[in-house]
Amino acid sequence: MSLQISSINSGSNGNCYYIGNDREAVLIDAGISCRETEKRMKKIGLSMDLVKAIFVSHEHSDHITGIPGISKKYQLPVYITAPTLAAANIPVEKHLINSFEAFKPVEIGGLSINAFPKFHDASDPYSFMISQNGINIGVFTDIGTVCENLISHFKKCHAAFLESNYCEQMLANGNYPTFLKKRISGENGHLSNDQALELFLKNKSKHLSHLILSHLSKNNNSMKLVEELFTPHANNTEIIVASRYKETAVYTIGEINQNSISKKKRTRNHAQLSLFS
Repeated sequence: MSLQISSINSGSNGNCYYIGNDREAVLIDAGISCRETEKRMKKIGLSMDLVKAIFVSHEHSDHITGIPGISKKYQLPVYITAPTLAAANIPVEKHLINSFEAFKPVEIGGLSINAFPKFHDASDPYSFMISQNGINIGVFTDIGTVCENLISHFKKCHAAFLESNYCEQMLANGNYPTFLKKRISGENGHLSNDQALELFLKNKSKHLSHLILSHLSKNNNSMKLVEELFTPHANNTEIIVASRYKETAVYTIGEINQNSISKKKRTRNHAQLSLFS
């Protein structure tokens, strides 16, 4: 069974990522309103009826704004750690609140959601790997440092949402105050384009079919710049740059790609047999 993924919105104005199969799905963060989330999902053929839970990476407003409305309307469990919940201070019905622990997967139907710590200026921040039958989807944004946890999980991905937040030159030459520049580029800030590209080049697996570059800065980056930086190195990976203003397409990960691989193997085997016939 394949997985479907989409960025519903990605940026400092709101973050929300969809991962699911034909029976159930989860949202990683919900940083835009319930109405806007519904509208964007409907536009690309996704249904909130399949969403069974929301997982929260950290308490910053661009990741949690939509959670109260969405969780209440659809009575969705919200998986959030105690420190993040305390810092977020959002009105979620008590019976919908669930916790999770690092490296202890939560099973939602056929989906397995595994959280691991990341470096970011939040109370208790996490990245996520969503898996099903050996297919792994990573959600890796709001990261200040490329640590061993990130590298080891990225190497296993068949698709990933990866932060490519800022261009180092644009940030350095821009009009942000010095303290903010240091916060963004610091070890608890965000990944630059160059850091994201280095992670991709050094650690991508042969199974990485889709890379969705995410959480781009409005003032210190551009979609065109990121696309031009990554595309020459794409090889067999489809490069998608997520927008802060609209949803991406829905991408199917796993079954189609595996069928394609099998077809290539059959073609290659037929060619080898022909050589010896």
